[in-house]
Amino acid sequence: MPLISIIRDFHPMNDAKLLTRAEELSPTLHHEIKEPVGGFQLKERYSQEKEEIVLQKIPHLAIGKGQNLCLDFGRHMVGYVTLELSYSGSHPDAPAFLKLKFAETLEELSENSDDYQGWLSRSWIQEEYVHVDVLPSKLALPRRYAFRYLKITMMDTSPKYRLIIRHAECLTETSADLTRLAPLNSGDAMLDRIYDVSLRTLANCMQDVFEDGPKRDQRLWVGDFRLQALTNYQSFRNMDLVKRCLYLFAGSRFPDGRISACIFTRPTVDADDTFLLDYALFYVVALEEYLQETGDEEALNDLYHVAIHQIEMAFRMYVENDVVNAQAAKDTFVDWNDSMDKSACAQAILIYALRYAQRLARRKGDFSQANWMGQRQEQLRKAAMEHFWDAEKCCFVAGGQCSIASQVWMVLADVLPPEDALNLMRRVDDFRDYPMVTPYMNHYYVMALLRVGLKDEALGHLKAYWGSMIEAGADTFWEAWNPEQPEDSPYGGRVVNSYCHAWSCTPAYIIKSTPSRAPSPQGEGKGLGTAGPKSLPLEGKVARSAG
Repeated sequence: MPLISIIRDFHPMNDAKLLTRAEELSPTLHHEIKEPVGGFQLKERYSQEKEEIVLQKIPHLAIGKGQNLCLDFGRHMVGYVTLELSYSGSHPDAPAFLKLKFAETLEELSENSDDYQGWLSRSWIQEEYVHVDVLPSKLALPRRYAFRYLKITMMDTSPKYRLIIRHAECLTETSADLTRLAPLNSGDAMLDRIYDVSLRTLANCMQDVFEDGPKRDQRLWVGDFRLQALTNYQSFRNMDLVKRCLYLFAGSRFPDGRISACIFTRPTVDADDTFLLDYALFYVVALEEYLQETGDEEALNDLYHVAIHQIEMAFRMYVENDVVNAQAAKDTFVDWNDSMDKSACAQAILIYALRYAQRLARRKGDFSQANWMGQRQEQLRKAAMEHFWDAEKCCFVAGGQCSIASQVWMVLADVLPPEDALNLMRRVDDFRDYPMVTPYMNHYYVMALLRVGLKDEALGHLKAYWGSMIEAGADTFWEAWNPEQPEDSPYGGRVVNSYCHAWSCTPAYIIKSTPSRAPSPQGEGKGLGTAGPKSLPLEGKVARSAG
């Protein structure tokens, strides 16, 4: 994936009808007022002092020049902060010059943003410098923040007084209806905790669109959106928000009709000039999954041609003799690992998307298109085995690499017969030269395990991976996480990492949509939680689908 995509004089193709429908589907935002559970002070400006933190009642803590006060709001939240400020001592004879630092994790409080030299803009760092000329006063911050902690540092003031935070509150914001949720109560404490954190992650990313992260980017990305929609179907069931996002992607596209990797919605709707092959193909998948849930004929009629165009463009631009070309690997994301050859993944994801596109065509009554897609799936599968399968190593190889991601996507694409796919997934952990680095790729790894019937292994990995984030202090799931190298960041510095990220929210989907035992003859199966799903997740079915 290129670090930055810049197309000079990029002008997206906008469809007024589709964008008007998207606007009509704008959600109601729910708000709550939340106050800190207490405050504490750090002895040094940049230090980690977990053991020394003792929460105290906020009005009793006063700060002078060079001192700080950290407010703990008790859990991750997204919203707008208001501070009621006062003083002790003599009447203030100089402004209070404050630095406000918002942090999603305790470790962020110890990050010195001046040290950040990464490639993402430092303007994403949630820090403000504020002068308060009159005390007492109320300071209402205009920006929306994603945070749990707020560190207030007195940069300078007069020695005649000390600042007191009389009151602090956050007006939280989400389009998720939290009243729809109930605890999991599975009997497994860690699984219940993962489920809860998963849904809080999703809720905090549900704004006027499914944002990828409320701290950074704050926009609609296809790869994240597909996973958010799946989790939403098993929880909040805000179908209008899913439909709105589908219309936004279709309503603003590349001039040649391709789906952009992400969409801006403020001040107006505009497609970004970033294109990712796998993300465009996941639009097809997301539309078919939405129609499985809703049977929405309006969406089918309005968006079918957009989805099919993504398949047509993929073949036109990236397929030669039934094998994806070198550009396909460059334009495919898969995971934050730019040293990994992604051509096998690109081939598999195209096959995977064709399975959903064929269902779309049948749903639309476009049977000639459906038959063509069935034929192309088989041709691409055959070419995948000829081009990527290494009979000696018994795995898929791309560019001399035997990565976990290549095996996972070939299994999800049903390239191997079921028994061979099962044997491959039993030894997939052997391929550690190119490890997974995001919850996004870990999700698809779990789904591949489920697809071949390794349910216990899938649940074990879910608990180990997402559980390790909780053990590291997460109350929402993070954008990037390697338990073996927790300091890693894909951006050159953890201070810009997102610690509430959409593509990390899927454990709730997996838990609720995966039976804990074989379905009964009536098709009912108890999930890993307390409620049984309507059916297995599509990737969880072992037999190859004919479409």
